[in-house]
Amino acid sequence: MSGRRVAWLLAAGLAVIVFAIWLSSRRHLERDMTVGALVLPGLEHNVNAVGTVALRKGDGTHATLQKQTDDWRVEERGWPADVGKVRKLLLDLGALNIVEEKTRLPANYPQLGVEDVGSPKATGTRVDVSSPARSWAIIIGRSSGAKSGYVRVATAPQSLLAAPLLMVDSDPKAWLEHALIDVPVARVRQVEEHPVQGPAFTVSRDKKEQADFTVSPLPKGRELTSAAAAEPITTALASLNLDDVRKAPASADPPAARALYRTFDGLEVALAGRKDGTHSLIAISAQSTAKETAAEADALTKRCAGWEFEIPDYKYKAIFSPLEDLLRKPPQPEKKTAGAKKTAPAPQPAKSDSVSK
Repeated sequence: MSGRRVAWLLAAGLAVIVFAIWLSSRRHLERDMTVGALVLPGLEHNVNAVGTVALRKGDGTHATLQKQTDDWRVEERGWPADVGKVRKLLLDLGALNIVEEKTRLPANYPQLGVEDVGSPKATGTRVDVSSPARSWAIIIGRSSGAKSGYVRVATAPQSLLAAPLLMVDSDPKAWLEHALIDVPVARVRQVEEHPVQGPAFTVSRDKKEQADFTVSPLPKGRELTSAAAAEPITTALASLNLDDVRKAPASADPPAARALYRTFDGLEVALAGRKDGTHSLIAISAQSTAKETAAEADALTKRCAGWEFEIPDYKYKAIFSPLEDLLRKPPQPEKKTAGAKKTAPAPQPAKSDSVSK
């Protein structure tokens, strides 16, 4: 073998080694894809430093969660976010680990739901997490059972099966702090009702120990369906949650219904309700007639002023119940059959003229 040939073989071998080292380094830079490795390394140590979480789908829905001084806020609504839900998402993202490598071919991404969300047909959700020092971006795809799902780091071609399973929603209202007001029935003394239909009325009780509320005035000759007929009204503000929230418009339609709740400890909560298509909306204000509830009333008014809250329809109907819904239906008059003929009396048998012998 000539020296030139040996030199070429050595050069070719060296080139192969250099290429292998380069390829290995590129793979390492792209990601360490060993089973059990973290999908988003570094996030697990920076959860508390994260300031923004943005979620986006191909259909245009998006939610931006922004960290405030002492809480989180849903930017698209301007309302506080569910802090526990945001923190769980960040902890799950930080703990997300590789179960198995999947496709690197973009043509196969849609099967896993990890295609780029720039397409309206994309089914996955892109999550961008930012801290002052670093950011992470991942596309959450379809689930694969109860414990894992398909994901792809947004800047990498490799898709992955990863755990734990992440269930994310890009709809802003899914991230809202849903707790709105909580006035348990034990506190309620009286409710003044001005419903959409029918007359105004009041439900009340004199003592906390009374289980049932009196309803007045009752129409003449009518009675309640039961002693507890007013229960849906008096329990409606217990753990009342919102479905969505919006800024109250400057020229909104006048409220169709009003209700005023009074408690034994002096809190008064006024609710005004209106319908906007299928949406059941209420506005809330409060005041107090006692020193012990003054701070509560002030905090509630400051929190709710200028907002309209969408609540479940069944709750809306309970808060603004018409009096007729509390009353037993009046007996229906007997219907007479039209054109009915009177029944003629049965003929009496004729007396016999014969005389027995």
